[in-house]
Formats: sequence, C-alpha cells, structure tokens
Amino acid sequence: MYYVYILKSETDASRYVGVSQNLQRRLLEHNNVTAKYSRSKRPYKLIWYSVFSMKKKAYAFEKYLKSSSGYAFTKKHLI
Repeated sequence: MYYVYILKSETDASRYVGVSQNLQRRLLEHNNVTAKYSRSKRPYKLIWYSVFSMKKKAYAFEKYLKSSSGYAFTKKHLI
C-alpha cells in the first residue's frame, strides 16, 4: 500500500505533500533530523492521507496535489 499524505508545519503552517509505504515511519523521519527538506520546519502534524494500492497512481496523485490546481483542490476539499 502507498500513502499520499499532507503534513502541516506547526512552526510556520506550511504544508508538505509526500508518498510513503510506511506512513508512521515517514512522519517520525519528518519530525527528526533524517528528512533534509522538512528539517527546519518541524514539528509536523499529519492532517490528511489517502491509501493507494498502485504505486503509479499514488505518485500521480502526489504530483497533482503539488500543482497549483491540486493546491486549490486541497484547500477546498481536503483540509
């Protein structure tokens, strides 16, 4: 299973969108020093996720959520 997830930084309220097969482990990585990009904006809180059985569809949906129309969709429908 593949999880597409949205995290919210409790530092500056920014969002992070990602994909992982182990959501619990990945959230721990974001809140520790192991994730380079998100290091300065921690701690993070999980605010939304969806489960996909196909890797290709999960990554396609992640890419969409990172686009401008996906960002608007997220604000209107997901969070």
